[in-house]
Amino acid sequence: MKILDHIEEWLITFLMGAATLIIFVSVAHRYGTGIDYPPLQDALLSINMGWAQELTIIMFVWMAKFGAAYGVRTGIHVGVDVLINRLSTQNRGRFIIFGLGAGALFTGIVGTLGLTFVLENGAHYQILSWLGLDTGDLYEGPVTPDLEWPTWMVYSAVPLGSYLMCFRFLQVMVSFIRTGELPHHDHGHVDGIDEEHLPVDANPYDMGDDLHPHDLKHKQIGEEGPEGRDAGKGDKQ
Repeated sequence: MKILDHIEEWLITFLMGAATLIIFVSVAHRYGTGIDYPPLQDALLSINMGWAQELTIIMFVWMAKFGAAYGVRTGIHVGVDVLINRLSTQNRGRFIIFGLGAGALFTGIVGTLGLTFVLENGAHYQILSWLGLDTGDLYEGPVTPDLEWPTWMVYSAVPLGSYLMCFRFLQVMVSFIRTGELPHHDHGHVDGIDEEHLPVDANPYDMGDDLHPHDLKHKQIGEEGPEGRDAGKGDKQ
């Protein structure tokens, strides 16, 4: 599972970063061709960037499909659970399992329909060609307008992403049945930043001086311990 998780995250990160870079280069290229400087214009006009928009659209589609599966695994999808949270623990668990099972069923159906479409759109023909088998009357399939890639390669994001999402629903459901916990994402957390968790009964606004009450269980802000307080009192006296 760790390998699959990393592949999923690396793929999403690469698609997002590469698409952003391609869009930036395309916009800079388009802006540069309008500059009234013939040597620069001639150099930029010799570069064909007409494929950039189509490629970024394809990359964002793939990113969205695999990002949806990542969202199921990490719990970042928005859900309306006001009524479910008011139910008893037993009934709430049943509804959660039902919802996860319904999500797995739906994404499994979408993945199967998408796989059928991809096969009929040229994938079946290409697979048989790679294996050196007779293709018969199978359809070779269309290509994209700019990149001239087989469209079945582009549409493969639907079955692959949907089947991965189906697997994530089943994975979360099995984990919930075993532990009773769902993946939860803290939208206020920033990766790479260590957050300081204060004790629940600690007062973060306590100054730790002689003018404010001291917490007997936890050290407060500005408080160094009994020795530090005694030393401070001695200095004041």
